[in-house]
Amino acid sequence: MPQNAEQEQADHMTAPFACGPAGSRGRLVAEPESDFRSCFQRDRDRIIHASAFRRLKHKTQVFVEHEGDYFRTRLTHSIEVAQVARTICGALGLNPDLTEAVALAHDLGHTPFGHTGEDALNALMAPYGGFDHNAQALKIVTSLERHYAAFDGLNLTWETLEGIAKHNGPVTGELPHALASYNARHDLELQTHASAEAQVAALADDIAYNNHDLQDGLRAGLFSQADIADLPLVAEAYAEVDAVWPDLDPARRKHEALRRVFGMMVADVIDTSRALLAEAAPADAQAVRDLGRPVIRFSDGMFASLRQIREFLFTRMYRAPSVMEKRAEVTTVINDLFPRYMADPSLLPARWQPDILATRTRTELARIVADYIAGMTDRYALQAHDRLTAGDRARSARA
Repeated sequence: MPQNAEQEQADHMTAPFACGPAGSRGRLVAEPESDFRSCFQRDRDRIIHASAFRRLKHKTQVFVEHEGDYFRTRLTHSIEVAQVARTICGALGLNPDLTEAVALAHDLGHTPFGHTGEDALNALMAPYGGFDHNAQALKIVTSLERHYAAFDGLNLTWETLEGIAKHNGPVTGELPHALASYNARHDLELQTHASAEAQVAALADDIAYNNHDLQDGLRAGLFSQADIADLPLVAEAYAEVDAVWPDLDPARRKHEALRRVFGMMVADVIDTSRALLAEAAPADAQAVRDLGRPVIRFSDGMFASLRQIREFLFTRMYRAPSVMEKRAEVTTVINDLFPRYMADPSLLPARWQPDILATRTRTELARIVADYIAGMTDRYALQAHDRLTAGDRARSARA
């Protein structure tokens, strides 16, 4: 990498175990380096410009995309995760650009309709090897994005691909097909932990969704401020706010309390991880991978508090009657689309047809259909379902 970009990166890193761009293992297809951006900055930029990244704007976390303009989408969530990850990396002397690239890419493989869509597609794909959104994210950046002349995918660095594949920890046992297929030609060392930067991206994901699910649940009216006032962390935050602003209006009171919860989680990860890194004293980035345990973590107390918050959200939000009703509706959409495309793959757009013509088995066809459905936005899936089932509705009306 040119000296100016390399020096700029070094200025942001102080830890010997940070992933410096000069030590990158490079890309599967060799490319000239940029004069103005480090290799990890280029990875980040390629992810931002990817078609799959733009589609995250219309993919939701819990609510269906059209239900309200203020609920989080996969895009806003990914941006929030990247912001948190950069903050933590800055405090720990790690590489902010690598963690940002991993954070921005971590949800690329999600289906429409959040985890509900993934559950439905995984069940449909069970005879063909299943479906996993992390493996799908890797497939998108290594194969399905097809814009460059010299390669399929984005040709990201080894470190970014490693972070996408195993930011949640080592991947062992039976591998998802997409992950096994790529790893066979570009070994990501799936049996080890990822870099500290990738581990930061994983914890930043936890911080972001714990915070914004509380906000979105309140906005949706699934629970009230009084309902969450006694939750761990939240109770302490409300007490701090009320002590300073005893007569604050409810909207500002909620914001001030939840931003404090957010800050508690970030501070806890930084303090806990500093102690773990000081104890382990890894000499370099590879030593972090080889430790056999994560170095970026919540404290035990914070983890216990977050478990209680997640239990509350599971009952009052993820399994709320209105959410479950919508889950059933969108599950029907996925369950209808998959067999129709399997029965008549000519229904897929023209750019998918060469891959379909090259298939030799039903499993290969199923993986193409799953790739297509997984790439849909919420609204596109609903529109496709309306189109494909219009004849059924017309026949039912005539009966």
